[in-house]
Amino acid sequence: MEKTSSYIGSCFCGAVQFTVSGEPAAMGYCHCDSCRRWSAGPVNAFTLWKPSALRITQGAGKIGTYHKTPLSYRKWCKSCGGHLFTEHPEWGLTDVYAAVIPEFPFKVGVHVNYQETVLRIQDGAPKLKDLPKEMGGSGVAVPE
Repeated sequence: MEKTSSYIGSCFCGAVQFTVSGEPAAMGYCHCDSCRRWSAGPVNAFTLWKPSALRITQGAGKIGTYHKTPLSYRKWCKSCGGHLFTEHPEWGLTDVYAAVIPEFPFKVGVHVNYQETVLRIQDGAPKLKDLPKEMGGSGVAVPE
């Protein structure tokens, strides 16, 4: 019997708590303007999971939603304003921000929307102009 890994996460104040189980479909950094603004940082570290891998264990009623585009339902804690995750229904994935699952062994696999970057990162990971083809992007790689 194979053991499934689980990781505990929470918002900034701890009012919303959750677990993610298994392995993410992908992880990396997003450099788009929307993710930079939402995360208040020069890049957003993402971990993409099947929605069934995410389980809210406390504070579900304290989760707010901001729906700017059809691709993204951004979630945060109504008590502290701490960002939690973004649901991407068209892709069948949920982006759980790497920073809110502190014990998760994050390893960058790809940089997306690198054409919009404000912080060049030389880490040897692939840099995509926008998104992978299977997610509606061009899949075009750009130089580091």
